[in-house]
Amino acid sequence: MADGRGGGTLRITGAHVHFDTTRALDGVDLAVGDGEMVVLLGPSGCGKTTLLRAAAGLQPLDAGRIELDGKNLTGQRPDQRGIGLMFQDEVLFPHFDVEGNVAFGLRMAKVPLVERRRRVAEVLALVGLSGFEGRDVATLSGGEAQRVSLARALAPEPRVLLLDEPFGSLDRLLRERLIDELRPVLDQVGVTAIHVTHDHHEAFALADRIAVMASGRLLRIGTPEEVWTDPRTAQVARFLGHTNVFEAEVPPALALAAGRQDSFVLRADRIEVAVADGGGTDGTGDGTAQLPAMVVRRRFRGDRYELRLEADIGGVTTTLDAITPHGPAVGASVSLHIGHSAVIALDD
Repeated sequence: MADGRGGGTLRITGAHVHFDTTRALDGVDLAVGDGEMVVLLGPSGCGKTTLLRAAAGLQPLDAGRIELDGKNLTGQRPDQRGIGLMFQDEVLFPHFDVEGNVAFGLRMAKVPLVERRRRVAEVLALVGLSGFEGRDVATLSGGEAQRVSLARALAPEPRVLLLDEPFGSLDRLLRERLIDELRPVLDQVGVTAIHVTHDHHEAFALADRIAVMASGRLLRIGTPEEVWTDPRTAQVARFLGHTNVFEAEVPPALALAAGRQDSFVLRADRIEVAVADGGGTDGTGDGTAQLPAMVVRRRFRGDRYELRLEADIGGVTTTLDAITPHGPAVGASVSLHIGHSAVIALDD
């Protein structure tokens, strides 16, 4: 904001939350740096929202500690923490206009009227809604309502902003536009942020670092490039969107082509698909192996084709996916060229 307050460093250590016999959080450790955005990525029920609620003070921890800039927040009320929240189904107050909604937290904090109005105008300009102060919230579009929700969360100048799938209920085009707009707004404010999603494309678009969760645990954390090129486990690889994941009983010919006998991923975007030339599984002499295959599905995505292929590899029918700039027809015989850059090793 205008005073340059910026974000803070949030640290969650040994967080445990149990609901009856369910471990919603199972010893989670997470540190988010000043001004950083970490995206929690994982399936429904993996503990993402529980972790946000615990950080905000809405869910007590059974064990663990939450700190902001070294200050222990674990026992503090939500309004004492300096943490803002924005949820997917955040409902605007229908009896307030846009200004009343955005100013709500400031009123609760007893900020003087003149300062409230200045802040409201500032954050509405930040989210592209200057002049909307007097609008009835019932007249807002879905995208405008989410911008008002974001402005309301930012108005009290939180040190940390928590976003729980804020765009999940919007149509794809609007969601993508708001995703593109969100990061510049948060960068301008300088707030530290944790964003929750189950969509890996959204995570890659927003994150400084991605933290992949499952069953109440953090499985992998790193930059988008790090987690994509080195997911480490098959579970993380699949959730990130990798489809060619091989863990056990790899056909010998495929293992030979990949240069690995144990668990690995073949990157769909690094498999070259060419018109079949009758080649087998021999190498080309440059470290690239060739496998014969047939196209069984083709999907046009505008800038690429997504192919599902079946390869008879050493007598074993193996399904592979490839992403290519061209699209051989369904039923076409093709040759797959697999080089070292297509292979990602996984931990056993």
